[in-house]
Amino acid sequence: MNRPSKPPRRRIDGVLLLDKPPGMTSNAALQKAKRLLNAAKAGHTGTLDPMATGLLPICFGEATKFAGELLAADKRYAATVRLGVRTDTADAEGRITQTRPVAVTREQVEAALARFRGDILQVPPMHSALKRDGRPLYEYARKGIELERAPRAVTIHSLDLRSLEGDRIEFDVDCSKGTYIRTLAQDIGEVLGCGGHLTALRRTRIGNLDLESAITLDALEALPAESRHALLQPADALLAGLPMLGLDEAAAQRFSHGQAVPAGEGSPAGQWRVYAADGRFLGLGRTDLDGRVAPVRLVATTIEKAGS
Repeated sequence: MNRPSKPPRRRIDGVLLLDKPPGMTSNAALQKAKRLLNAAKAGHTGTLDPMATGLLPICFGEATKFAGELLAADKRYAATVRLGVRTDTADAEGRITQTRPVAVTREQVEAALARFRGDILQVPPMHSALKRDGRPLYEYARKGIELERAPRAVTIHSLDLRSLEGDRIEFDVDCSKGTYIRTLAQDIGEVLGCGGHLTALRRTRIGNLDLESAITLDALEALPAESRHALLQPADALLAGLPMLGLDEAAAQRFSHGQAVPAGEGSPAGQWRVYAADGRFLGLGRTDLDGRVAPVRLVATTIEKAGS
């Protein structure tokens, strides 16, 4: 008996804002979303740990060209920390290494948080994907090897206490790329004199993309197949934080063929999302001091629009 053949994967272009569930890797979430949309090509914009939940943008087709732009974007998280218990991973998935009594006031917690606002130095955790001699640090950690790590500069734009109940604190944090919330949680515990570890983490924003617009995998799967594509945002949603530059038709055609073109007066040097006069998104461009914009990454000249 012959099995029915699977329908061919579709070429679709756009961004799905996914609310990742706990206990699932980012890649597993990506693969399920890719299957539900029957997409030929997909990628995500930076991983969440399995225990973490929240915003995970999934890029399809032409949008994958711009996924890297979100890696450098600021991010916002809601975090829960259990005080008095340290683990070897600085989160709830690790082995308990130390316990201490907890007796802190809200005023003490607020003072501790204040020490971490602004530009700070963080020592990356051993249980991380950062590499040393071509191997991720977590491979050394699993063998019980502790390596010296150089502190890295990160920025905590805001850090706001939401609640303190017994030995648990909840806070919201806006931070730069490269910030380890596990390390932040552990360091806050040390400043309070009792230690601590991260027990829950939810990403609520990346750049201009917000969790409020995201959908869960269960909700996505419950939709009729023909309705799922309507949830996709266009590829340029990934670049919403950049200024917009419009080109006339002649300049747009040259730009689309890889040529630098005049950007117009008053266009400062930097990155732009570039459009043709009819509103078509052309790609990512960079202007120089001479007032010309050169392509950095271009979309294909004919792409299937999100939701079509």
